[in-house]
Amino acid sequence: MADENNTPVFQIQRMYLKDLSLEQPNAPQILLEQSQPQVDINLALSAEPVADGVFEVCVTATVTTKVGEKTLFLIEAKQAGIFEIRHVPQEQVEGILGIVCPQMIYPYLRAVVSDVCTRAGFPPVLLTEVNFQAMFEAQQAQREAAAAAPTIN
Repeated sequence: MADENNTPVFQIQRMYLKDLSLEQPNAPQILLEQSQPQVDINLALSAEPVADGVFEVCVTATVTTKVGEKTLFLIEAKQAGIFEIRHVPQEQVEGILGIVCPQMIYPYLRAVVSDVCTRAGFPPVLLTEVNFQAMFEAQQAQREAAAAAPTIN
């Protein structure tokens, strides 16, 4: 029988909207433009320890929509979750924080961005699905390549 104190634990403590910003710096004039806007979407991920075995994971989406050189609207949304992760090997914790947690948070972020666009009077911007495992593996490969690169003194 396993010792209960060493049983691996992974659970969501809380999911929440940490930050939300909508800017329409060129309204109302730009709203009269008939041109098709260009949409640029950037995603960022962060994970920070909050307490022993407790982590906050945030996924941030920045959506910039322009008509020509003028910004139609800019949305920055940060969806976060607090996760308890205990008695899990460190190499697995990194994968959980970089893959599993963002996969759980991302659908909420997608809904927030779409809803804010609609409430601002625009068609919804639908964030595409993200393969967090591929992102995590690419970041790991970059770190390993940087660590293996010779340093010049």
